[in-house]
Amino acid sequence: MTTYALVDGNNFYASCERVFRPDLEGRPIVVLSNNDGCVVAASAEAKALNLKMFGPFFEIAGLCRQHGVTVFSSNYTLYGDMSRRMMAILAEHAPGQEVYSIDECFLDLSGVSDIETLARRMRDDVRRRIGIPVSVGVGPSKTLAKLANHVSKRVPGWDSGVFDWSWLSEAERDALLGQLAVGKIWGVGRKLAAQLEKMEIDTALKLKRADPRAIRRQFSVMLERTVAELNGVNCLELDDAEPERQQIIASRSFGEKPRDFNVLAAAISHHISTAAEKLRKQRGAARLVGVSIRTSPFIDDGYHGYTVVPLAQASDDTLTLAQAALAGLRDIYRRGPLYQKAGVILMEISPRDVSQADLFAAPPDPRRQRLMQTMDAINREFGRGRVKLAAEALTNNWEMRQDQRSPCYTTRLQDLLIVK
Repeated sequence: MTTYALVDGNNFYASCERVFRPDLEGRPIVVLSNNDGCVVAASAEAKALNLKMFGPFFEIAGLCRQHGVTVFSSNYTLYGDMSRRMMAILAEHAPGQEVYSIDECFLDLSGVSDIETLARRMRDDVRRRIGIPVSVGVGPSKTLAKLANHVSKRVPGWDSGVFDWSWLSEAERDALLGQLAVGKIWGVGRKLAAQLEKMEIDTALKLKRADPRAIRRQFSVMLERTVAELNGVNCLELDDAEPERQQIIASRSFGEKPRDFNVLAAAISHHISTAAEKLRKQRGAARLVGVSIRTSPFIDDGYHGYTVVPLAQASDDTLTLAQAALAGLRDIYRRGPLYQKAGVILMEISPRDVSQADLFAAPPDPRRQRLMQTMDAINREFGRGRVKLAAEALTNNWEMRQDQRSPCYTTRLQDLLIVK
């Protein structure tokens, strides 16, 4: 019988910050979005204060000061490295793993005789080795495993950090599903939940008992599969490999709005370097490079410049892609306005080894390929951006505001904690 576990880090961003700040144990923490604009994560203590999530930070800044909330700028370098460590530990406990997001993964526990003991061992192992608390939900399908994870954290009486549907009889399962809003089900978003509620399907139990064919006719085959999964029928297999991206986007809003071309060029060069590294990671090559710059959409006579630059042949070379991106930037740049955001998009991505060559273009230089490999290896070893394009260093005025970012404890030697 197929058995899946969904393991996720509790309040992951806040937990990552707390690992290196034990003085914050039990104290409220919030983490802000790019440019310190909105609250994107909070500890359980901060959530208990009913702070508004995903809204502008300035609206709750006074409340945070009043209650002694510690505020952090987002530190994605730290969170990404802690995620990598957590996933590596969890992979040691199961033969199959699908990393679903930065703080979640599915594990295949089929054939495990004592799942509860294994689940609690996984929690203890992750907490002991990297300090992150995790919760584990177990079920015969991925949908039920994800719902079990929700139960393990938020349903009184079962919120011990581990929950397995097999612990309950069929009647007990239905009683628990009857307590869970339909919007808590994986894949049922806010709009879909509202549509289902109009049909008086407002709980997980009612969706489980819905007619699958009627659900398919009115909604989609994916929701029909969700109905089957709620009934314990496994429809979604474990995907061990991350799907290859058909497009790669890198963009960011500016901390301080620039109007100077060199500032935009530095930002575009940085974004193309980031996108090219992701492209090489999936062994792809792009034939089109899109470039976008725009002013604030809330001002009169706003400007959004966008262009696509084709390449003679598909490439994963940062220098080639940057040359095309900067050419596109020169075409769409207008002198005068303050720009809010800039970004790039790599399109028409194909496997690097089977890309169509151009009869009249020079073949790729193997020395450049080795250069890219060396650059990626150095940046993996010593931190992203250790080796970068000279154009990225034209100015740093484009970088986002991170006034309260914590150190990169695990990826920068100068940020290592010193124990005295």
